[in-house]
Amino acid sequence: MKILLAPALLALASLSATAAAAPSAPPRLIVAISVDQFSADLFAQYRLHFRGGLARLSQGAVFPSGYQSHASTETCPGHSTILTGSHPARTGIVANIWTDLSAARDDKSIYCSEDERVPGTSSRNYTVSSYHLKVPALGDHMKRANPASRVAAVAGKDRAAVMMGGHGPDQRWWWNGREFTGTHPATPAVATVNANIRASLARPAPALMPPPLCEARAQAIPVEGGGKPVGAGLLARDADDARGFRASPEFDGAVLAMAGAMREEMRLGEGQATDLLAIGLSGTDYVGHTYGTQGSEMCLQLLALDRELDDFFAYLDETGIDYLVVLTSDHGGDDIPERHRAQGVAEAARVDPALIPSNMGKTLAARLGLSAPLLFGEGAFGDIYVDRDLSPEQRLRVLDEAVRAYRSHPQVEEVFTADQLRAAPLPSGPPDRWSLIDRARASFDPERSGDFYVILKPRVTPLSDTSFGYVATHGTPWDYDRRVPILFWRKGMAPFEQSAAVGTVDILPTLTSTMGFATPADTIDGQCLDLIAGPETNCP
Repeated sequence: MKILLAPALLALASLSATAAAAPSAPPRLIVAISVDQFSADLFAQYRLHFRGGLARLSQGAVFPSGYQSHASTETCPGHSTILTGSHPARTGIVANIWTDLSAARDDKSIYCSEDERVPGTSSRNYTVSSYHLKVPALGDHMKRANPASRVAAVAGKDRAAVMMGGHGPDQRWWWNGREFTGTHPATPAVATVNANIRASLARPAPALMPPPLCEARAQAIPVEGGGKPVGAGLLARDADDARGFRASPEFDGAVLAMAGAMREEMRLGEGQATDLLAIGLSGTDYVGHTYGTQGSEMCLQLLALDRELDDFFAYLDETGIDYLVVLTSDHGGDDIPERHRAQGVAEAARVDPALIPSNMGKTLAARLGLSAPLLFGEGAFGDIYVDRDLSPEQRLRVLDEAVRAYRSHPQVEEVFTADQLRAAPLPSGPPDRWSLIDRARASFDPERSGDFYVILKPRVTPLSDTSFGYVATHGTPWDYDRRVPILFWRKGMAPFEQSAAVGTVDILPTLTSTMGFATPADTIDGQCLDLIAGPETNCP
C-alpha cells in the first residue's frame, strides 16, 4: 500500500505533488547518511542557519518530523530500521546491548554487532558481525536484484556500519578508537585516510572560533553526578586525545573523507547498476553525550557538519554521477536536566540509582528472603530480566514484586511485562499516534527482550553517574528521542515539504522503488513514499 502524501504544507505549499517527483530513471548511486542523535528538534532549531550541505538537503524532499517509531531509541536499533524497512521487533535488534542468561559464556551481555559464537570473545572484546540482524538490508536487496550492484558502508561506529551495510557489503569500515578498521583487507585508500588521521591526532586542535549564534549559547552549567560543567566549550583538544577527537567536527570530517575514498577506489556510481554508499556520522552523538544538546558545543558541531557535508556533496558533484541522498538519524536526544531546570522545566531529573537492576534486585532479595542478584539489565530502564536460576514459582514471585516496585516509583511512567507485549498486536499507522505499548511492542523480540520493560517519565535522564564523561543520553520512547528529520535530495528533484509522520522504515521501500523493484510488503513494516520514488516506479 502506498503512502499518498497530501500537497506540500509548509513554506513550499504551492508546489504540486507531480512537480516534487524525482527523475524517473534509477540513480547511479544512493548515498544513505545517518547523523547519530540528530533530532527533529535540532534540525528545526538550526535549519535557518545552515548554509551548506544541510541547506541543500533542506531544498529537496523534507520530512521535518519523521520517526524512529519504537521505544528503545538507541544507536543499534535505530540504525537497524533505516535501510531494512523494519522495526526492531522484526530486525531483532532490541538494544545496543541485551542480556542472554542462557549464553554459554560468563559474560551474559550480548552486543548487537558481535558474534558471541566466536570463542573467547565478550560483549566488550568482540568480533564485529551482522549475525544478530534478522532481516536483509538495502544493499542485500540490491545485490539480489542485480549482482552488479556494489555496497560500501563507512561509519564512526561499528554498529552503524553493520546495520546500514547489511549482511554482504563489498566494503565495511568503522572507527575503532584510533583508526578505521573493517571486515575486509585494508586498501590503499584506507591506509591513506588512516595515515592522515594519525597525523591530525598527533597535533592539538585549537578552540573553534564561535560565531554569534554559538556565543549566545555559551553558558557553563554545573552537572550532577561527578561530571564537569558543560555548555561553554569550544571543542579544543590536546594532542593524541582520541576521545576529544570523536566528540568534535573532526570526527565526521574523517568519516566523510573515508567515504569519499571508498567511492573513488571502488568507482561507486560508475557502473551499469545502482551502487550504495552508506555513511554513519557519529560526531553529533558524542557531542550530545559529552556536552548536552543546547550549549555552544552542539552549535559548533552542527554548523561544522553543515560545512563538511557541503564539501562532500561538492566532491560528488564533480564526479558527474547521478546520485540520490537520503539523510536521517538513528534517534534524537535530550539535553542535560540541569540546564532544563535552569530554564524552568521542573520535572527534569537524573534517574534514581535505586532503579538500576542490580540495586533493585538487592532490595527485592532482602524483601523476599532470596539471594541476589535477582534482576539483570543494562540500565535503569528498558528491558530487565529475571534470574533464570530461580524456580518457576520464585521467578513469578520476583517478576510480580519487581513490576510492582518499578510501577510504584515516582520516576517510572509505565511497566509492561513480556506477556503483555507478546499479546499486543504489532502497531501500524502513523507513529505519532502510537500509544506507549505500541512503541514498546515495536521494540519487542520474544527471543531477546526482557521479562519486563520499564519506561521512565518524560525528562528523566537515564544517567546518574556522570563522572565517566557522559552527561546526557537518549533511549526513551518520548518524542524528543523518537522524532528525526528524513531528507531526500537528487538533482532535478523539485523541492517540497511535508509534515506527515513518516517513519525511517519507509526509506527502504522508497529507495528500492527508485531502482525499479519492490520489496514484498509482508516482509517489511515500511511503506513506499510514492512522491519520492516517482510516479513511474514500482510503489506497490
